[in-house]
Amino acid sequence: MKAIRRFTVRPVLPEPLRPLSGLARNLRWSWHTETQELFRSVDPGGWQAAGGDPVRLLGGVSAARMAELAKDRRFLRRLAAAADDLDDYLHGGRWYQGAGSGGGDASGFPAAIAYFSPEFGVTAALPQYSGGLGILAGDHLKAASDLGVPLIGVGLLYRHGYFRQSLSRDGWQQEHYPVLDPNELPVSLLREDDGSPARVTLALPAGRLLHAHIWVAQVGRVPLLMLDSDVEDNGPGARDVTDRLYGGGSEHRLLQEMLLGIGGVRAVRTYCRLTGHAAPEVFHTNEGHAGFLGLERIRELGESPGLGFDAALEAVRAGTVFTTHTPVPAGIDRFDRDLVARHFADGAELPGVPVDRILRLGTESYPGGDGGVFNMAVMGLRLAQRANGVSELHGAVSRDMFAGLWPGFDAADVPITSVTNGVHAPTWVAPEVFRLGARRLGPGRAEDALSVGGSPRWDAVADIPDAEIWELRRSLREQLVAEVRERLRASWRQRGAGAAELGWIDGVLDPDVLTIGFARRVPSYKRLTLMLRDRQRLTELLLHPTRPIQIVVAGKAHPADDGGKRLVRELVRFADDPRVRHRIVFLPDYGMAMAKKLYPGCDVWLNNPLRPLEACGTSGMKAALNGSLNLSVLDGWWDEWYEPDFGWAIPTADGEATDEDRRDELEAAALYSLIEERIAPRFYEEGGGGLPDRWIDMVRRTLTTLGPKVLAGRMVREYVERLYAPAAEAHRALDAAAAEELAGWKSRVRAAWPAVAVDHVEAVDQDAATGGAPTAGLGSTLTLRVQATLGELGPDDVEVQAVAGRVDPDDALRDTRTFPLKPAGGPDLAGRWVYEGPLALDRTGPFGYTVRVLPAHRLIPAGADMGLVALPPEVSDSPGGEAGLLLR
Repeated sequence: MKAIRRFTVRPVLPEPLRPLSGLARNLRWSWHTETQELFRSVDPGGWQAAGGDPVRLLGGVSAARMAELAKDRRFLRRLAAAADDLDDYLHGGRWYQGAGSGGGDASGFPAAIAYFSPEFGVTAALPQYSGGLGILAGDHLKAASDLGVPLIGVGLLYRHGYFRQSLSRDGWQQEHYPVLDPNELPVSLLREDDGSPARVTLALPAGRLLHAHIWVAQVGRVPLLMLDSDVEDNGPGARDVTDRLYGGGSEHRLLQEMLLGIGGVRAVRTYCRLTGHAAPEVFHTNEGHAGFLGLERIRELGESPGLGFDAALEAVRAGTVFTTHTPVPAGIDRFDRDLVARHFADGAELPGVPVDRILRLGTESYPGGDGGVFNMAVMGLRLAQRANGVSELHGAVSRDMFAGLWPGFDAADVPITSVTNGVHAPTWVAPEVFRLGARRLGPGRAEDALSVGGSPRWDAVADIPDAEIWELRRSLREQLVAEVRERLRASWRQRGAGAAELGWIDGVLDPDVLTIGFARRVPSYKRLTLMLRDRQRLTELLLHPTRPIQIVVAGKAHPADDGGKRLVRELVRFADDPRVRHRIVFLPDYGMAMAKKLYPGCDVWLNNPLRPLEACGTSGMKAALNGSLNLSVLDGWWDEWYEPDFGWAIPTADGEATDEDRRDELEAAALYSLIEERIAPRFYEEGGGGLPDRWIDMVRRTLTTLGPKVLAGRMVREYVERLYAPAAEAHRALDAAAAEELAGWKSRVRAAWPAVAVDHVEAVDQDAATGGAPTAGLGSTLTLRVQATLGELGPDDVEVQAVAGRVDPDDALRDTRTFPLKPAGGPDLAGRWVYEGPLALDRTGPFGYTVRVLPAHRLIPAGADMGLVALPPEVSDSPGGEAGLLLR
């Protein structure tokens, strides 16, 4: 029989044990080893059965055991120490309160930041993530907490989370969607002062309403607000809006993203009202899914007697940061324009905000764009004054991908910067690795090194003896072997195998064999099955008589991606072969709990995406923090930080002349060769002391030099100093009057820009007129004289620049620098102004320059901000164009 009602009976803790509730409800336990050990001691068997979730643990502990613990003085001392430590962590001053890296005035930092993401991977006990985007968002929150950054996270609470994965007998991926009861999760319902649940409401077409409750997960110092549409007042369709992460059709996804963005802003306002938390000055949109938050803020500012749309847009942009994570247009959410129009028409959401202006924000108004769709990333860029990719290479890819929004500008001038992702080391570093570091630094300094960061090197690691490092690596490998066997046995039982046919699992993997790990989502570009390209050669590597390898693979394909599922089945079938199944395994249901064993236990972390389609790829960072060496295509973060000291780069064949099949063949061959000729020999090669000292040296260098770079603490500090603080300054500068002034100025500039032109450019050697193309010595200076027509604009409205650099064979400028030119006369009767300035010849070889006119205003951060530029006629295809960011 099935229950007709479900509810949760919470344990009543004896008074001496009440602090356990606070420790369990703050997710700091998920990365704080001492707190985890405290809960483990409550009931070791129950801790394992609860999957390391203290909320579930406490719900299952017997009253007798609770009474016993309430009298255990040693346990109570540990409990009091853990509670005091959490209190100090939550209320003591941290990096942010000390004004950041420079120890300066913290008043320039924002009072608060709202961070929106469609998924958050904080802990396996709160399964609200699918892959890298969610794990990155969870690490961002945890690092912000460690640094004391006043962040408010905003997401959705999915009642089914993401799917659980199992395999059929023939290796086909199967999905399961367990029901998640928020009352059994480490979250609390936000309530009004009268005790009723706080809620937000969105208006839907045809007079319908979408209500959502607000659940709060406390991630250390950071509250994570999660909106839940499973509310009795909702109709069936509205109630299911937050059913599954990335589930449903187009309208379902649109409603999720409206609830996340619009409802999320309303949830933040409600939370701040009820708790007294500082109101955010900066809003951070983590991917385009949450982009509607900017529209809600425009609506807020437009309320009587509010700002007009253009002024509100400027005010919103000033305090908004947009992070893009996708390197391909296909990865962006795009909706039918008519569907979006229907949800923002009269009687639906955002009253007072013109529908046509909303639609223009998401229009792909550039060559090759589709005018019939609404692009969430395009809207995100237009609603944010600051934008970034998630590695240096991805920043360059993003500038190129979105260059159409800035017509007339080279991709290098597109105002999208990059902040390379990092990972939250206290979450991902194995306790054994932490203890090894703590013996050298002391626990406090080791904890700060992992969470706050700031040191360019971890030199203390250099003093750890080879034997200790090698014993640590073998111990972690041994733990992984045990974990793999346990999970593999459970998987085969799910696939229908009986206990009598699974004796072979006891011989799967060997703690003394070189272990390679590969685990990630399974879209085609990540190439799960590249390793199978030459199965005979792979088999020889696996079964080598003196230098064998073993491979642990995990990953989920999207439920709607049959191509990805076929890749999973192909890998599983190879791993099922009795000849090699002791050397290669596929583990289903990849998630945070598995990853915490997998990263530390692998000697080599493999990543072979199609370059440059990996925006960052943080799994290799987590492996590196545990002393694993990376074997990867030069993509994402590895392109930026690869050195031979840390691992190996797989050569790529990504030229335009190479077809996909040939490229995979060449790169697979390079992968096999690296393993066979360089990696395996180094792992098994023993030095004078009987240890593989060259391998150990690579492990040591990985930890010493690469470790400090890959920290989420470093990443969040960069966000604060490079993006959040400038955004807060811009937000404060753009009060109502300044916003109206800026909007009016932009309107005037756009109207006048078609008349702006560069009429004539000449260069004069300071010693003598050179005429034509000058040839001069290194260190000499040319004087540039430019005639520019400004029409109805004046010199205060523009900046005239020389852009100089190397010239490639196609006469394109590379490695450019800009030089401002100053007015030297005018206007003449035709409205022409003369600008002059020096141009230093600071490099040898082919050298060139051009000039350009850009809008200039004290309240815009970059000359490319408006997407307007005037160039000399011989290099200009248009006087600025009609597309792209002319909306700005």
